[in-house]
Amino acid sequence: MAAKSAQSAKSIPPYLRIAAAIRKRIADGELAPGDRVPSTRQIAREWQVALATATKVLTTLRQEGLVRAEPRVGTVVASRTPPASPAPAGSTAPAAPAREGELTRERIVRAAIELADREGLAALSMRGVAARLGVAVMSTYRHVGGKDDLILLMAEAALADTPLPAEAPAGCRARLETGARTLWAAHRAHPWLAHIGPLTRPIALPGMIAFSEWNLAALDGQGLDATTMFNLNVLLYSYVQGIAVHLERQAQAESVTGMTENEWLDSQAGALAALAATGRYPTFAKVLREFSETGYDLYLDELFEFGLGPLLDGLTALVGRRAALGSECGPDA
Repeated sequence: MAAKSAQSAKSIPPYLRIAAAIRKRIADGELAPGDRVPSTRQIAREWQVALATATKVLTTLRQEGLVRAEPRVGTVVASRTPPASPAPAGSTAPAAPAREGELTRERIVRAAIELADREGLAALSMRGVAARLGVAVMSTYRHVGGKDDLILLMAEAALADTPLPAEAPAGCRARLETGARTLWAAHRAHPWLAHIGPLTRPIALPGMIAFSEWNLAALDGQGLDATTMFNLNVLLYSYVQGIAVHLERQAQAESVTGMTENEWLDSQAGALAALAATGRYPTFAKVLREFSETGYDLYLDELFEFGLGPLLDGLTALVGRRAALGSECGPDA
């Protein structure tokens, strides 16, 4: 009988056996809600399995609702929320709302922002927001027209959380720099903002127009035509959005793989070395060799800072060429 049980255990796929072991740690309290669970690399090392197998472990636990992805943290144990009591058999009434009398548009918007901040815009749904508030789904439609309307309300509220200064700094360049940093801060706090719409289809929101007004006012009176002024405004916005779009993608990638950026780069080391060894990319290989000694870390905040100065330098030169106002919008202005 013992031999048969051992043989039966061996027939269970490795990822299910590992998932069961982690599940037991959670049940025993060894891993509490909010604690980080082993990453794919840690699972691979501890149980001597491939990274693909380790990824299936975390995927299984996520599907069971035992763990969840925490942006910029990793995969953590999910909170133990008791399931809602089922409706009586044959009942057609919706689930009783917990605080129907207190439900407001503002509460719905804030709950949606919290959900999108944590899980990304793709995870947003009216049903998910209603569940977060403990109300019936249809109750939310009394205050918000639907998901598309909700996203616009979320964006406006998120932008209002990071307002532009009441007083603009002196000088064209300083004002543009302040606007870019403020917009970055808004996207940093709410990464999903970069995904609400493409650059070519601007959304008419007061909060978004406020940033355009800020930039255009800095460029106004410089002798530039309307097209040039607006192109420069779009260029600054696209710079912020272009980097910010990776904030949510980064969190999603870590959620799917269970690997941090460094762990993922480690897993790619062999493939990169093989490409460098072909001799077809000599400069790339040279840079990799230097990185082997100095290391390289790609942080989006640092990348934003690294690029903002050269962008403003180029913008300053362009304004100088177009309107002969380089001194007014120059580095020292």
